[in-house]
Amino acid sequence: MTTRPRYRGRFAPSPTGALHFGSLVAAVGSWLVARHAGGEWLVRIEDIDPPREVPGSAASILATLYAFGLSADAPPVYQSQRQPLYAAAFERLRNEGRLFPCWCSRTDLAAAGGFHRDGLCVAPPDPSRPPAWRLLTPDLTLRWTDDLQGPQAENLREAAGDFVIRRVEGLWSYQLACVVDDADQGVTHVVRGADLLDSTARQIHLQHLLGLPTPGYLHLPLVLDAEGRKLSKSTAALPVDAHDPLPALRAALDRLGVTAQSAATTPDGLLRDALLAFKPASLRRSSLGAAATL
Repeated sequence: MTTRPRYRGRFAPSPTGALHFGSLVAAVGSWLVARHAGGEWLVRIEDIDPPREVPGSAASILATLYAFGLSADAPPVYQSQRQPLYAAAFERLRNEGRLFPCWCSRTDLAAAGGFHRDGLCVAPPDPSRPPAWRLLTPDLTLRWTDDLQGPQAENLREAAGDFVIRRVEGLWSYQLACVVDDADQGVTHVVRGADLLDSTARQIHLQHLLGLPTPGYLHLPLVLDAEGRKLSKSTAALPVDAHDPLPALRAALDRLGVTAQSAATTPDGLLRDALLAFKPASLRRSSLGAAATL
Protein backbone atom coordinates (compact mmCIF):
# COMPACT_ATOMS: atom_id res chain seq x y z
CA MET A 1 0.00 0.00 0.00
CA THR A 2 1.40 3.39 -1.00
CA THR A 3 1.48 5.98 1.79
CA ARG A 4 0.67 9.47 0.59
CA PRO A 5 2.50 12.43 2.13
CA ARG A 6 0.77 14.63 4.67
CA TYR A 7 1.21 17.56 2.29
CA ARG A 8 0.84 17.47 -1.47
CA GLY A 9 0.49 20.72 -3.37
CA ARG A 10 0.22 21.59 -7.04
CA PHE A 11 0.54 24.32 -9.65
CA ALA A 12 -2.10 24.06 -12.38
CA PRO A 13 -1.63 26.50 -15.27
CA SER A 14 -3.85 26.70 -18.33
CA PRO A 15 -1.91 26.59 -21.64
CA THR A 16 -3.31 29.86 -22.97
CA GLY A 17 0.04 31.58 -23.41
CA ALA A 18 3.55 31.85 -22.04
CA LEU A 19 4.20 31.93 -18.29
CA HIS A 20 3.95 35.55 -17.11
CA PHE A 21 5.04 37.16 -13.86
CA GLY A 22 1.70 36.74 -12.08
CA SER A 23 1.72 33.01 -12.76
CA LEU A 24 5.37 32.79 -11.70
CA VAL A 25 4.45 34.31 -8.33
CA ALA A 26 1.70 31.70 -7.90
CA ALA A 27 4.06 28.88 -8.89
CA VAL A 28 6.82 30.03 -6.54
CA GLY A 29 4.34 30.55 -3.71
CA SER A 30 2.84 27.08 -4.05
CA TRP A 31 6.32 25.53 -4.34
CA LEU A 32 7.59 27.31 -1.20
CA VAL A 33 4.60 26.34 0.93
CA ALA A 34 4.85 22.71 -0.18
CA ARG A 35 8.59 22.47 0.40
CA HIS A 36 8.35 24.25 3.76
CA ALA A 37 5.82 21.61 4.83
CA GLY A 38 8.18 18.85 3.70
CA GLY A 39 5.65 17.81 1.09
CA GLU A 40 5.41 17.10 -2.60
CA TRP A 41 4.74 19.59 -5.39
CA LEU A 42 3.00 18.61 -8.63
CA VAL A 43 2.28 20.33 -11.94
CA ARG A 44 -1.01 19.83 -13.78
CA ILE A 45 -1.71 21.27 -17.22
CA GLU A 46 -5.36 22.30 -17.33
CA ASP A 47 -5.97 21.84 -21.05
CA ILE A 48 -9.70 21.15 -21.16
CA ASP A 49 -10.65 24.28 -23.12
CA PRO A 50 -9.18 23.80 -26.62
CA PRO A 51 -10.65 27.03 -28.09
CA ARG A 52 -8.58 29.08 -25.63
CA GLU A 53 -5.34 27.11 -25.88
CA VAL A 54 -2.23 28.41 -27.63
CA PRO A 55 -0.26 25.73 -29.53
CA GLY A 56 3.05 25.01 -27.83
CA SER A 57 2.03 26.82 -24.65
CA ALA A 58 2.08 23.77 -22.38
CA ALA A 59 5.61 22.81 -23.42
CA SER A 60 6.73 26.42 -23.03
CA ILE A 61 5.30 26.68 -19.50
CA LEU A 62 6.95 23.43 -18.42
CA ALA A 63 10.31 24.49 -19.86
CA THR A 64 10.06 27.86 -18.12
CA LEU A 65 9.26 26.28 -14.75
CA TYR A 66 12.29 24.03 -15.15
CA ALA A 67 14.50 27.01 -16.05
CA PHE A 68 13.35 28.72 -12.85
CA GLY A 69 14.32 25.72 -10.72
CA LEU A 70 10.70 24.69 -10.08
CA SER A 71 10.95 20.95 -10.54
CA ALA A 72 7.91 18.80 -9.78
CA ASP A 73 7.99 15.50 -7.92
CA ALA A 74 6.17 13.62 -10.69
CA PRO A 75 5.64 13.97 -14.43
CA PRO A 76 3.03 16.58 -15.36
CA VAL A 77 -0.60 15.51 -15.66
CA TYR A 78 -2.72 16.72 -18.57
CA GLN A 79 -6.44 17.15 -18.06
CA SER A 80 -7.08 16.38 -21.71
CA GLN A 81 -5.98 12.81 -20.97
CA ARG A 82 -8.32 12.37 -18.01
CA GLN A 83 -11.74 12.54 -19.65
CA PRO A 84 -13.02 9.20 -18.23
CA LEU A 85 -12.59 10.50 -14.67
CA TYR A 86 -14.72 13.56 -15.37
CA ALA A 87 -17.32 11.48 -17.20
CA ALA A 88 -17.64 9.14 -14.21
CA ALA A 89 -18.17 12.07 -11.83
CA PHE A 90 -20.70 13.58 -14.23
CA GLU A 91 -22.68 10.33 -14.45
CA ARG A 92 -22.73 9.99 -10.67
CA LEU A 93 -24.17 13.49 -10.29
CA ARG A 94 -26.68 12.93 -13.08
CA ASN A 95 -27.80 9.54 -11.73
CA GLU A 96 -28.39 11.15 -8.34
CA GLY A 97 -30.63 13.77 -9.95
CA ARG A 98 -28.32 16.66 -9.21
CA LEU A 99 -27.89 17.81 -12.82
CA PHE A 100 -30.35 19.12 -15.36
CA PRO A 101 -30.06 20.06 -19.05
CA CYS A 102 -30.18 23.74 -19.91
CA TRP A 103 -30.67 25.46 -23.27
CA CYS A 104 -30.37 29.04 -21.93
CA SER A 105 -28.12 31.35 -23.92
CA ARG A 106 -26.08 34.14 -22.35
CA THR A 107 -28.71 36.57 -23.64
CA ASP A 108 -31.42 34.56 -21.91
CA LEU A 109 -29.50 34.60 -18.63
CA ALA A 110 -28.75 38.31 -18.88
CA ALA A 111 -32.46 39.00 -19.24
CA ALA A 112 -33.08 36.87 -16.13
CA GLY A 113 -30.57 38.80 -14.02
CA GLY A 114 -27.40 36.98 -15.03
CA PHE A 115 -27.85 33.87 -12.89
CA HIS A 116 -29.55 30.53 -13.31
CA ARG A 117 -31.33 29.43 -10.13
CA ASP A 118 -33.68 26.70 -8.94
CA GLY A 119 -33.37 24.66 -12.13
CA LEU A 120 -35.72 27.00 -13.97
CA CYS A 121 -34.58 27.52 -17.56
CA VAL A 122 -35.61 30.65 -19.39
CA ALA A 123 -35.31 28.93 -22.77
CA PRO A 124 -37.54 25.97 -23.68
CA PRO A 125 -35.99 22.54 -24.40
CA ASP A 126 -34.64 22.22 -27.91
CA PRO A 127 -34.01 18.57 -28.92
CA SER A 128 -32.31 19.76 -32.11
CA ARG A 129 -29.22 20.96 -30.26
CA PRO A 130 -27.24 19.70 -27.25
CA PRO A 131 -27.79 21.33 -23.87
CA ALA A 132 -25.37 22.44 -21.22
CA TRP A 133 -25.66 20.52 -17.96
CA ARG A 134 -25.97 22.48 -14.73
CA LEU A 135 -25.81 21.56 -11.07
CA LEU A 136 -29.00 22.24 -9.16
CA THR A 137 -27.61 24.48 -6.44
CA PRO A 138 -29.30 24.71 -3.02
CA ASP A 139 -29.75 27.77 -0.84
CA LEU A 140 -26.65 26.87 1.13
CA THR A 141 -24.00 29.03 2.80
CA LEU A 142 -20.60 27.38 2.92
CA ARG A 143 -18.00 28.49 5.45
CA TRP A 144 -14.30 27.73 5.44
CA THR A 145 -11.03 29.31 6.52
CA ASP A 146 -8.47 30.29 3.95
CA ASP A 147 -4.93 29.93 5.30
CA LEU A 148 -4.06 33.45 4.15
CA GLN A 149 -7.31 35.33 3.56
CA GLY A 150 -8.97 34.12 6.75
CA PRO A 151 -12.61 33.09 7.40
CA GLN A 152 -14.82 32.94 4.31
CA ALA A 153 -18.53 32.47 3.73
CA GLU A 154 -20.49 32.24 0.48
CA ASN A 155 -24.10 31.48 -0.33
CA LEU A 156 -23.97 29.20 -3.34
CA ARG A 157 -27.35 30.13 -4.79
CA GLU A 158 -26.70 33.87 -4.55
CA ALA A 159 -23.06 33.86 -5.65
CA ALA A 160 -23.00 31.13 -8.30
CA GLY A 161 -26.51 29.93 -9.02
CA ASP A 162 -26.93 26.68 -10.94
CA PHE A 163 -23.45 26.54 -12.39
CA VAL A 164 -22.33 24.62 -15.46
CA ILE A 165 -20.77 21.17 -15.11
CA ARG A 166 -20.58 20.32 -18.83
CA ARG A 167 -20.74 22.94 -21.53
CA VAL A 168 -22.84 22.89 -24.68
CA GLU A 169 -19.78 21.87 -26.71
CA GLY A 170 -19.33 18.83 -24.46
CA LEU A 171 -16.35 20.39 -22.64
CA TRP A 172 -16.00 19.80 -18.90
CA SER A 173 -16.18 22.74 -16.55
CA TYR A 174 -13.12 23.93 -14.66
CA GLN A 175 -14.95 23.36 -11.36
CA LEU A 176 -15.63 19.67 -12.00
CA ALA A 177 -12.23 18.84 -13.50
CA CYS A 178 -10.33 20.65 -10.76
CA VAL A 179 -12.21 18.85 -7.99
CA VAL A 180 -11.83 15.42 -9.58
CA ASP A 181 -8.12 15.90 -10.29
CA ASP A 182 -7.23 17.26 -6.86
CA ALA A 183 -8.82 14.22 -5.25
CA ASP A 184 -7.37 11.72 -7.72
CA GLN A 185 -3.86 13.17 -7.31
CA GLY A 186 -4.09 13.22 -3.53
CA VAL A 187 -3.71 17.00 -3.31
CA THR A 188 -3.99 17.99 0.34
CA HIS A 189 -3.44 21.75 -0.01
CA VAL A 190 -4.26 24.17 -2.82
CA VAL A 191 -2.16 27.35 -3.09
CA ARG A 192 -3.28 29.59 -5.95
CA GLY A 193 -4.15 33.17 -6.89
CA ALA A 194 -6.93 35.09 -5.15
CA ASP A 195 -8.84 35.35 -8.44
CA LEU A 196 -9.94 31.75 -7.76
CA LEU A 197 -11.14 32.43 -4.22
CA ASP A 198 -14.73 32.71 -5.45
CA SER A 199 -14.47 29.23 -7.01
CA THR A 200 -13.72 27.61 -3.67
CA ALA A 201 -17.29 27.31 -2.38
CA ARG A 202 -18.42 25.62 -5.59
CA GLN A 203 -15.51 23.21 -5.40
CA ILE A 204 -16.13 22.38 -1.75
CA HIS A 205 -19.79 21.71 -2.57
CA LEU A 206 -18.83 19.36 -5.41
CA GLN A 207 -16.38 17.58 -3.11
CA HIS A 208 -19.18 16.97 -0.62
CA LEU A 209 -21.55 15.68 -3.31
CA LEU A 210 -18.93 13.34 -4.78
CA GLY A 211 -17.66 12.10 -1.42
CA LEU A 212 -14.20 13.57 -2.01
CA PRO A 213 -11.85 15.08 0.59
CA THR A 214 -11.60 18.85 0.90
CA PRO A 215 -8.02 20.15 0.78
CA GLY A 216 -6.74 23.18 2.64
CA TYR A 217 -6.82 26.42 0.65
CA LEU A 218 -4.47 29.39 0.53
CA HIS A 219 -5.12 32.19 -1.95
CA LEU A 220 -2.20 34.46 -2.76
CA PRO A 221 -2.68 38.16 -3.49
CA LEU A 222 -2.89 38.89 -7.19
CA VAL A 223 -0.28 40.72 -9.20
CA LEU A 224 -2.05 43.61 -10.89
CA ASP A 225 -1.00 46.12 -13.50
CA ALA A 226 -0.93 49.86 -12.91
CA GLU A 227 -4.62 50.09 -13.83
CA GLY A 228 -5.66 47.45 -11.31
CA ARG A 229 -6.24 44.62 -13.78
CA LYS A 230 -5.14 41.05 -13.18
CA LEU A 231 -1.80 40.69 -14.93
CA SER A 232 -2.90 37.78 -17.11
CA LYS A 233 -5.54 40.04 -18.69
CA SER A 234 -3.19 42.99 -19.07
CA THR A 235 -0.91 44.24 -21.81
CA ALA A 236 1.77 44.25 -19.09
CA ALA A 237 1.65 40.44 -18.94
CA LEU A 238 4.88 39.88 -20.81
CA PRO A 239 6.48 36.42 -20.56
CA VAL A 240 9.20 35.99 -17.98
CA ASP A 241 12.63 35.37 -19.47
CA ALA A 242 13.63 31.72 -19.12
CA HIS A 243 17.11 32.60 -20.38
CA ASP A 244 17.69 35.08 -17.54
CA PRO A 245 15.51 33.80 -14.68
CA LEU A 246 17.17 35.36 -11.62
CA PRO A 247 15.73 38.91 -11.89
CA ALA A 248 12.14 37.70 -12.21
CA LEU A 249 12.65 35.03 -9.56
CA ARG A 250 14.00 37.60 -7.08
CA ALA A 251 11.06 39.89 -7.89
CA ALA A 252 8.59 37.03 -7.34
CA LEU A 253 10.09 36.23 -3.95
CA ASP A 254 9.94 39.89 -2.99
CA ARG A 255 6.29 40.05 -4.03
CA LEU A 256 5.58 37.07 -1.79
CA GLY A 257 7.24 38.78 1.17
CA VAL A 258 10.22 36.40 1.22
CA THR A 259 13.48 38.09 2.14
CA ALA A 260 16.42 35.87 1.28
CA GLN A 261 19.93 37.19 1.76
CA SER A 262 21.40 35.23 -1.09
CA ALA A 263 24.31 35.65 -3.43
CA ALA A 264 23.14 32.64 -5.42
CA THR A 265 23.90 32.68 -9.13
CA THR A 266 21.45 29.92 -10.09
CA PRO A 267 17.68 29.56 -9.64
CA ASP A 268 18.18 26.36 -7.64
CA GLY A 269 20.52 28.14 -5.26
CA LEU A 270 18.23 31.13 -4.85
CA LEU A 271 15.21 28.93 -4.16
CA ARG A 272 17.21 26.90 -1.66
CA ASP A 273 18.19 30.07 0.23
CA ALA A 274 14.65 31.43 0.01
CA LEU A 275 13.25 28.22 1.47
CA LEU A 276 15.58 28.53 4.46
CA ALA A 277 14.27 32.05 5.10
CA PHE A 278 10.63 31.31 4.32
CA LYS A 279 7.84 31.40 6.89
CA PRO A 280 4.23 31.00 5.73
CA ALA A 281 3.25 33.96 7.91
CA SER A 282 5.47 36.16 5.75
CA LEU A 283 2.91 35.81 2.97
CA ARG A 284 0.60 38.01 5.01
CA ARG A 285 2.95 40.92 4.40
CA SER A 286 2.36 40.65 0.68
CA SER A 287 0.48 43.62 -0.72
CA LEU A 288 -2.97 43.07 -2.19
CA GLY A 289 -3.37 44.92 -5.43
CA ALA A 290 0.31 45.71 -5.93
CA ALA A 291 1.18 46.68 -9.47
CA ALA A 292 3.67 44.55 -11.31
CA THR A 293 7.13 46.04 -11.76
CA LEU A 294 10.23 44.19 -12.89
